[in-house]
Amino acid sequence: MARARTGAKRTAGKTNGKRESLDGPDREQLHGLLRQMLLGRRFEEKAAEGYAIGRIGGFCHLYIGQEAVAVGAMSALRPDDYALAAYREHVQAITRGMSAREVMAELHGKAAGSSHGKGGSMHLFSAEHRFLGGWGIVGGQMPIATGVGWAIRYRGGDQVCLCFMGEAAVNQGAFHESLNMAALWKLPVIFIVENNWFGMGTAWDRAASRLEIDEKASVYGMAGESVDGMDVMAVRDVVGRAVERARKDGSPALIEARCYRFMGHSMSDPVSGVYRTKEEVEEHKRRDPIRGFIHRLKEAGLLTDDELHAMDDDVHAEVNDAVEFAESSPDPGPASIHEHVYASENVHGRLFFGEDHG
Repeated sequence: MARARTGAKRTAGKTNGKRESLDGPDREQLHGLLRQMLLGRRFEEKAAEGYAIGRIGGFCHLYIGQEAVAVGAMSALRPDDYALAAYREHVQAITRGMSAREVMAELHGKAAGSSHGKGGSMHLFSAEHRFLGGWGIVGGQMPIATGVGWAIRYRGGDQVCLCFMGEAAVNQGAFHESLNMAALWKLPVIFIVENNWFGMGTAWDRAASRLEIDEKASVYGMAGESVDGMDVMAVRDVVGRAVERARKDGSPALIEARCYRFMGHSMSDPVSGVYRTKEEVEEHKRRDPIRGFIHRLKEAGLLTDDELHAMDDDVHAEVNDAVEFAESSPDPGPASIHEHVYASENVHGRLFFGEDHG
């Protein structure tokens, strides 16, 4: 039987609500944000189809409903910045610059995939785009992100590192260790908690003694802020401010993006399961981040129906091409089982900084 939750609990604490103004980005940039969200949504829909018919195996966690967080946050980055995520990371990887082809091929376990078919859905990686992995262990990415922040500081750079996680990771010891180190050493790491309210099937109010995650930042003397994770512009603003502070003096930050996933925890989990009702899911779908952004752009005279249809057609074509590419790509050969087992000399310098360091 689904456990009822009160609206007061779900919206506990004050957030930076809807960003009313569309000022700042120009029309082309606003269309770019919309296209990235549409691409993420269509990609995940195709991934769901591929999993359902057995073309994609293993674990597969979809991001449908949370697109505004990845797209809004990533829009504040430069190409030389870094990002890490948990295992629900397809959209982060694509938004960071990885092609739909290489991500879809990785989901299909093909040699042309971003991790040569050896990582699958949960372990996307691109040194080129400084996307340093989806991590399958809850909270496993946080110490790595802290290390990246230390490396940036050690080298005297002004890059930043975004570290995405789900709310369930907040109760891991690595969360507190990483925030403490980042604050103590002034590391430019921005920890973004995507609070979609459920850790697998456990509601956040059943797992946390304090619901407001952003308030945990004060314990470590760092900036903390919550934001409406269904509003791409609000996320862009909040993360943008944190990025600016981090570039200036290395200050870390904790951001709680309050959002909602429309799908189950993974493809093995029904949409509602036994832990939430269909009515609840439908209620949150009325705040769909993509539909809401489309409505705002149209109201402001910044998007026409023809532009939207052309954009969606283009996105569908890109995703269909990615599926065809993945399905026609070869599987990894038997000899490849011995590759990528040990790190080669100076690999760390090449992976993290694009150059050799002996």
